[in-house]
Amino acid sequence: MKRRLLIIGLILQFALAGFSQQPDPQKPVQPAPRTDRQQPRTQSDEDVVRISTNLVQVDPVITDSKGKQVTDLRADEVQILEDGKPQKITNFSYIPLDSAGLARPATAAAPAKPVDKNAPPVPPVRLKPEQVRRTMALVVDDLGLSFESAYFVRRALKKFLDQQMQPDDLVAIMRTGGGIGALQQFTSDKRQLYAAVEKVKWNPTGRSGVSAIPQMEGNPLPDLPTGGGENERATTVSEDQDQFREDLFAVGTLGALNYVVRGLKELPGRKSIVLISDGFKIFNRSEPQGSDRILNALRRLTDLANRASVVIYTMDARGLQTLSLSAADSTANMTSDQIEQSLSNRRTDFFESQSGLNYLAQQTGGLAFRNNNDLNAGIKRVIDDQQGYYLIGYRPDEATFDKVSGRRKFHKLSLKVTRPGKFNVRMRNGFYGITDEEAKPAPQTREQQLVGAIISPFGSAGVNVRLTSLFANDPKLGSIMRSMVHVKGRDLTFTDEPDGWHKVVFDILAITFGDNGVVVDQIGRTHTMRLKDKTYERVINEGFTYNLTVPVKKAGAYQLRTALRDVVSERVGSASQFIEVPDLKKNRLALSGIVVRGMPLELFQKKESRAAQKENSDDSVDESDPKANAAVRQFKQGLIMEYALIVYNAQLDKTSAKPQLQTQVRMFLNGQQVFSGKAIPYDGSNEPDLKRLPLAGAIQLGTSMAPGEYVLQIIVTDPLAKEKYRVASQWIDFEIVK
Repeated sequence: MKRRLLIIGLILQFALAGFSQQPDPQKPVQPAPRTDRQQPRTQSDEDVVRISTNLVQVDPVITDSKGKQVTDLRADEVQILEDGKPQKITNFSYIPLDSAGLARPATAAAPAKPVDKNAPPVPPVRLKPEQVRRTMALVVDDLGLSFESAYFVRRALKKFLDQQMQPDDLVAIMRTGGGIGALQQFTSDKRQLYAAVEKVKWNPTGRSGVSAIPQMEGNPLPDLPTGGGENERATTVSEDQDQFREDLFAVGTLGALNYVVRGLKELPGRKSIVLISDGFKIFNRSEPQGSDRILNALRRLTDLANRASVVIYTMDARGLQTLSLSAADSTANMTSDQIEQSLSNRRTDFFESQSGLNYLAQQTGGLAFRNNNDLNAGIKRVIDDQQGYYLIGYRPDEATFDKVSGRRKFHKLSLKVTRPGKFNVRMRNGFYGITDEEAKPAPQTREQQLVGAIISPFGSAGVNVRLTSLFANDPKLGSIMRSMVHVKGRDLTFTDEPDGWHKVVFDILAITFGDNGVVVDQIGRTHTMRLKDKTYERVINEGFTYNLTVPVKKAGAYQLRTALRDVVSERVGSASQFIEVPDLKKNRLALSGIVVRGMPLELFQKKESRAAQKENSDDSVDESDPKANAAVRQFKQGLIMEYALIVYNAQLDKTSAKPQLQTQVRMFLNGQQVFSGKAIPYDGSNEPDLKRLPLAGAIQLGTSMAPGEYVLQIIVTDPLAKEKYRVASQWIDFEIVK
């Protein structure tokens, strides 16, 4: 009975308030007006860089002597050269990125308030393309990160998330040494990003050691007059092995970057990557073949980045190093000449290891940040640098794409500013004589299409796929992820068959990745559906939902990724969701995922009346609107939205042996809180399993609620628990439609 009082109380609360008619006095009902910095970008949605027989187009950034961008140049004030020969400019324009580089509105300084670390977090906003202010791919080279540098990189990334990242930023934190699942989709969800930061650790099998600068180890025994040649040969073999290993991991770093660039290629406009690394050498003085191996990989990467309109910024994670003797160095049994030679080698190795970072930035039009201990200042400079760019194109000669000795030539590009004054030009420094049409990959097989969509950091939209994944814990099965994949029926290709039947065949692949990028579970099947009459019409108009249940043996952060391929059209759609699985064995307060559905007020009242009279009630009552279900979550104004979840590990009062929970409902629209309900006591009487308490409620959506994407947040407080673990929250997004 008290559960129904909770439901009816919430209905009355929302019905009387109209939800948007009587707002929380401390929070605005509607989000703040959009400012200029939030307006859609003016950059072209077309490819920024083009390489074809009719047009070569590049995107330089030009600054003055003070480092300020120059935005008013004319075509007759610049000269573009290919292999040193001037070219006739056929198109010239400056593209401002209105949303980047603009200061946020000044606000009056508010009095400092103590930060409640135990307060429930604000749910993240699912950004629309026109709401994105900036997109950043932070690639951490953990294949080449020392133990010492890994600490500073983690600290810098956490500071970026805490202080520099804004609600309208899309960010991805990727690791070159992570599994394919570590290459996540861009997100504004800080939970997912914090989980990625925690996985930035020293890789003992990588090319960097414990210290950012290798220390001298000295000689355990003085050099003997005989046998020196054998010792030198052993030392040489060891050095060669270390060098080969270093080259191998450097190529691995470039391969991971290559993969990220290929994913970015599908996005419109100018993109950027920030590579944070301890560096890598381009040239190996002792093994020329090693130099070619890395240099060739660099050239392939920069050519791909240039064609994909990706600018690469690089940061040396080691910061400013003295490179002189330190307390960690051992000079035992070393002569002064040996010490000086070791210091000389250390300085040479350090500066040579920065050459790869310098080359990547220079060849793609980015900036290289080195010898600076403030990594966050470097990230800020990257953000400030993305204010705009020029688009300059020319018609290439026919010989540009001819083969020389059976190979395509690399053509160098340069740009000169003829206007009086001192200018700095940053642009892509060249391209291979291969057109974009020739560089297109060969058609992919079915498996390649599905796996490519699954492991890509970016979603595929060939088929509209919506994924809803919810954590739950069952006494018998343990922790599980229950997922609903909703597919838009109109995006599939049905073939007509005799007697009014319609057939569709689709492939589906679902993979669960752990926070280390390793595959935890996977399901792959091919399905054939035959439908007719009303069932066919319903699937076409309403779509259908595919259900998955994945057991989870270990607590932690997970990503569920799914891809669906229409066999006839070969269109692929994919979706991804981040899920946190708590460790219930620690006996801390936790919540399952939230299930919501909607129904008209009349049906809800009828259902509650049956429950009050203890009549059998069919919980699967027709909601009248097929989109108001747990998988789609599109509700019309005025509907009743029911929600349900499970509360785990509530502490029990020693006297009454009952929980003393408080529950609260909050709602957000575009990141702004529009409602905060009062805390309501939870009565756990007559519940058979006090470790798993069901919590349910209902909300009437006001008829004046503005259409848009909302977030429902449920907050549970346990005053009997330790202060640090008293509050748990869970949220789910839904949409209000007319």
